[in-house]
Amino acid sequence: MKTKFLALAMSLGLLIASCSNNDEDPITVAPLTGTESIVVGTTTTFTSTTTGGTFTSATPTVATVDAKTGVITGVTVGTSLITYTVTGAAAPVTKTVTVTAIPAATGEITGDFTADKVYAYGNYTLKGMVKINSGVTVTFAPGSTITCDKTTGQNGLIILLGGKLIANGTADAPIVFTEKSKISGSWAGIIMYGDAPIVNSASAPAPQTATSEDGLGLKYGGSNAAHNGGSLKYVRVEYAGQVITTNSKENNGFSFYSVGSGTTLDHLVAYKGNDDGFEFYGGTVSLTSSISYGNSDDSFDWQDGWRGQENTNWYAYQVGVANYGLEVESKSVDNNFWPKVTNITLKRAAGTTTEAQSEIQLDAIQFKKEGNGDYSNIVIDGYGSQTTPTAFNGGVIQVLDKATYDHQVAAGKIKLNNVKITNSPLTFISGAATFTLSAASFVPATNWTTNDAATGATLTPGAWSTVDGVSLIK
Repeated sequence: MKTKFLALAMSLGLLIASCSNNDEDPITVAPLTGTESIVVGTTTTFTSTTTGGTFTSATPTVATVDAKTGVITGVTVGTSLITYTVTGAAAPVTKTVTVTAIPAATGEITGDFTADKVYAYGNYTLKGMVKINSGVTVTFAPGSTITCDKTTGQNGLIILLGGKLIANGTADAPIVFTEKSKISGSWAGIIMYGDAPIVNSASAPAPQTATSEDGLGLKYGGSNAAHNGGSLKYVRVEYAGQVITTNSKENNGFSFYSVGSGTTLDHLVAYKGNDDGFEFYGGTVSLTSSISYGNSDDSFDWQDGWRGQENTNWYAYQVGVANYGLEVESKSVDNNFWPKVTNITLKRAAGTTTEAQSEIQLDAIQFKKEGNGDYSNIVIDGYGSQTTPTAFNGGVIQVLDKATYDHQVAAGKIKLNNVKITNSPLTFISGAATFTLSAASFVPATNWTTNDAATGATLTPGAWSTVDGVSLIK
């Protein structure tokens, strides 16, 4: 009996010992190690000598982390807690990563580009009339600022035929070209050349050419409708529109000489220039979701048979001194084609005066020299007559000359549909006594329609459309 009891006791002891050995203590995870500060866009790695776990980031918008490797990538400026969890551990371990801004590069941009160049995010100076030669591509990173100084002489960025500018900013990090003094007309802005078609003569055979009015005296025009001068997105040009000699040495915020449809122009801002915000000299390129703000001449202007077809979301705000919202002309050539623009907002602040009293230009849209086009969903606000220093009528639509009235309005080549008009007492202005412009002038009658539900341009505000903390979208 005693022997059986001892055997039972020993069996129980072995069983208890066996159970104790199977109940292992919880795992203690070794601390995370690794560099705790990185720059946006770069990486670091957190590791632990305890293997088999997974990593997570508390704020993936600041820093992402690979669940298995612990490789962390900086996304935006800020901090994020990185957690490492091991199955069976008493608790996870953590470590904080700090993401800092990319250091801004600096440098001077001068001379002509003869080889491709990529500019990292930075603050650069532009000196002289800098040219991008044929076969050369120049690229600027989002958020970059390029500043020129009028005291150094004439400054501008010129993309010659065959050259390309890639300036793709973002809504939060636009690429800004500006001038040190912040005075309108201090530099030449961005000038691009192509070889898309132009039409400036009723008799000359195609392809036609012309000489630029920017002081460079370069030929533009050709037969390459798909010309590609690069891509400009979320780019702002400030204080440009330098005018030295009218019609032979004058510039705008953006000047596009026979630029083709292969070029991307999107979310651009021409801010407080001394001439036109945007001017097209023929060509086939289109402009989308863009702002002309506070420019002293016309907000949008074109000639030479410009025929862009994909234009949409144009917004103009005129304040201080300004002329037409849209100036539409075609070098007195009765073309059978036209540009097309949808979703247009033209606003003129109270008290805004015309640029020169010798040439009163007060209207939202002026058609002259056979200018035509198809325009729809338009909001026009604040265009009225001038009382001082000389009383002069201003209104919504002006047709300057009889040829434009006969060949474009009455011939059905000007279409203005879904137009909403506010704070603009006069709708139609006749530029000559030989005709009277009215709603009945449009042929067919459906080429002129009004609509109080028109919305005009639809733009999303952001850093791209904000200057000195003030939104440009009013």
